[in-house]
Parts: sequence; structure tokens; C-alpha cells
Amino acid sequence: MTANNPLDQLGRRERQIMDILFRLRRATATEVQAALDDAVSNSTVRGMLRLLAAKGYVQHEQDGPRYVYFPVHRPEEVSRSALRHLVDTFFRNSPSSAMVALLDMKDAPLTEAEYQRLAALLEKARGENAS
Repeated sequence: MTANNPLDQLGRRERQIMDILFRLRRATATEVQAALDDAVSNSTVRGMLRLLAAKGYVQHEQDGPRYVYFPVHRPEEVSRSALRHLVDTFFRNSPSSAMVALLDMKDAPLTEAEYQRLAALLEKARGENAS
């Protein structure tokens, strides 16, 4: 796995399966199959899960007669890495440009609590950069 983004080396279907596992936290092959957008056989999904396990991306536990799969990496690790890649690639390594784009995407105004949270985070970042 790469240090920059743990999911960089995955193919499209593998990333889809990982996205499902991150969203569900734990899932059987049947649950992963049901969550996929297109028709994929159960044996194909099981094979992909075995491959992801062999590559070190997922682990499984036995629950009666079935395996329950879960990601090795915490979603927070992967999301930060993916966001860092997105900011570097599409926003010229400018977090503020990415934040502006995110705020522009919002369909409804932020809540007062969201404004307060952002203000607190910006104030904290300002203080950390000043030292």
C-alpha cells in the first residue's frame, strides 16, 4: 500500500467494494453484492473480497457459516488521504480553494452550528500557523 493513499493501487471494482465496506463498516459478500450498482455474481464478489484480503485491505471474521468483511484502515485515515490527493490534484495544493468549492456546492445555507464550528477551526488553524 502506498503511504500517500492506501487505495491508490486498487482497480475500479475493488474501490467500489471498499467504498461499500467503509460505508457499511462490516458486510458479508451478499451484502456487498446487493450494494453494488450493477449485476455481479456472488462468486465474483467473494473472489474480489479474498483478493482485497490478500492485498491487506480487508479482514474477515467468521459469523456462523459466513464471513463478515471489514476494512483494515479506518475511514478517517483513508478520507484524509483521499482529500489530500483531491486538494493537491484539483486545487493546486490550496485547502482554502477546496473549502470555497465545498461551500459553493452546498444547496442550503450552513446552520449556525456549522458556521461556529468552521469559525473555531479557522481560528485554531490561524493560531497554529502564527506560532
